[in-house]
Amino acid sequence: MPKERILVVDDEYLIRWSLQQELAKEGYEVTTAEDGESALRLARESSPDLVLLDIQLPGIGGIEVLQKIKVSDPEIVVIMITAYGMVDTAVAAMKAGAFDYLNKPFNLEGVKLSIRKGLETSRLRGEVQRLRQEQQARFSLDRVVAVSGPMRAVLDLVARVASSGASTVLLQGESGTGKDLVAKALHYTGARAERPFMAVNCASLPENLLESELFGYERGAYTDAKGTKKGLFELADGGTIFLDEIAEMRFDLQAKLLRVIEEKAFRRIGGVKDIQVDVRIVTASNKDLDAERKAGRFREDLFYRLNVVPILLPPLRERPEDIVPLAAYYTGVFNREFAKQVTGVSAAAERALLRYPWPGNVRELKNVLERAILLQAGTVVEAGDLPPEILGATLAAPATAAGDAAAASGAFALPPGGLSLEKLEDDLVRQALEKTRNNQTRASQLLGISRDSLRYRMKKMGLMGGGEEP
Repeated sequence: MPKERILVVDDEYLIRWSLQQELAKEGYEVTTAEDGESALRLARESSPDLVLLDIQLPGIGGIEVLQKIKVSDPEIVVIMITAYGMVDTAVAAMKAGAFDYLNKPFNLEGVKLSIRKGLETSRLRGEVQRLRQEQQARFSLDRVVAVSGPMRAVLDLVARVASSGASTVLLQGESGTGKDLVAKALHYTGARAERPFMAVNCASLPENLLESELFGYERGAYTDAKGTKKGLFELADGGTIFLDEIAEMRFDLQAKLLRVIEEKAFRRIGGVKDIQVDVRIVTASNKDLDAERKAGRFREDLFYRLNVVPILLPPLRERPEDIVPLAAYYTGVFNREFAKQVTGVSAAAERALLRYPWPGNVRELKNVLERAILLQAGTVVEAGDLPPEILGATLAAPATAAGDAAAASGAFALPPGGLSLEKLEDDLVRQALEKTRNNQTRASQLLGISRDSLRYRMKKMGLMGGGEEP
């Protein structure tokens, strides 16, 4: 590990020499300068981690040197040293970005302690920045695997919302469709990326714990509340809070959440003082919140405040174009995780993946690929490496003896000579439209897909001209 670099700037030779000797014993790489001009030149050349800077210098003064160092590299830690312990000078130094302020004659142990604290702060700041950049890269929209029209449309909407001032976003979709991934993309793609992202699953915590987790509490609010605790809303100030499974939140908490949205303020449990926050609230549910509202299980006023920017994530069965690219992506992920050399998925395995309806959506596909690659001894995932339920899934086929038997059992059989998946899909869409006299809503219900997905397929087939709702 390279030594941390310290630049000592003082016009007194004895001070420079003694500090250099003592700090070198501590394992630091130390350079010295006797005036401001030399200090600025060495700061540019050696990029020190920390500068011990005397305020009273010949030529350029210490405060000006501090200001110029901070302009060229704001991450450098600067500790000011002076024999003139004037309050206004100390205040000016701290305002200019100094980490600490020490008076001469100084205690060497005090100097070493201040240096250790300064370098530790710098290391932590660097680690936070590295992790934040890693998260931004990991959850950028470019990393989301999406080839299909429906999913590309979702990502286009996410990009627009991320850069907007929208304070509430509602994500809806079946379990496993990637609502948590989209929530993170909304945060790390937008202007709030430098601020915290806090997440909680409203169904995973007991009701009494969820309130304290979200809003915190004051000392004495509970029998066991021996101190003050900040809640996620307070911790997420300036950033994003993601409330998954929002439909499971009890009514009184829904009212408190509504107040946060409308007034940007809340009180800790047991508190009497309002706390102002600026957060983007992203909520998600695998239930139809509108239906929950109509059934009286979700507050109507809160629903309308959350539903300002709704984003519906399509299930995987409605975007089959994404199945093979997702399989390739997860193959690469698990190759790295398990140190495997799997090159891909065989044609037979791809056909099996495409036939399966994926009730667990992308999460289920990920788990299937993880298992197959973890147990894989070869270089290709074969159909036989997939779970039995995936191998048993088949698509509709023309009536044959095997097809009749399959129909009797409620399943479909693939004809011996195979078929064209794209042609079969087109035929089914045409049949559904003919049967419903071009009623898109009823046709989409017959096919078990959303109306948007049906319209996407109709557009691809060139049917949109005569396929409008009657």
